[in-house]
Amino acid sequence: MTAMTSDVLGLPRGRALTRDDLDAMPDDGHRYELIDGILIVSPAPRRVHQRAVMRLGVLLFEACPDDAELLPAPFDVVLADDTVIQPDLLVAPDADYTDRDLPVAPMLAIEVLSPSTRGIDLLLKKDRLLRAGCAHYWVVDPDEPSIVAWTLVDGAYQESARASGDDAFTVTEPFAFSATPDDLVH
Repeated sequence: MTAMTSDVLGLPRGRALTRDDLDAMPDDGHRYELIDGILIVSPAPRRVHQRAVMRLGVLLFEACPDDAELLPAPFDVVLADDTVIQPDLLVAPDADYTDRDLPVAPMLAIEVLSPSTRGIDLLLKKDRLLRAGCAHYWVVDPDEPSIVAWTLVDGAYQESARASGDDAFTVTEPFAFSATPDDLVH
């Protein structure tokens, strides 16, 4: 994660940033996201991160229901005017998408951890997706390797599945899916 001042990016001072401010960001290879009006800038991910995203995406594509669509980052998920995130992978009903973004919480958001985004993914994004009503949140740690799934139950995330190494990660919601963490990175 890179710290950039508002002077460097020409951003307004003294107020939370909004979607309009995010739209003015340069197309420079960084991932720009907003969480509660705070700009999060992430560098390009490592090779193992991208391998895990690609392999998981291929498996999810086969399992995804016909009335839903799986998309990789970068694609904006607008949780509020001051919160626009780009999960590594997301699944939502076809009818919820616009050509530009997903203006509601996805049914499933997945983040693959990187050293620079670990805290953001496990704390800030998880909390913001919870508050927005995202029913399922998964985190892949390519270094362990592992997959952890949380499901929204009575307003809180409860761990619903966990696997590491060559153990099978298996869930039935939001749709039936199984994968082995080792296969995502090796």
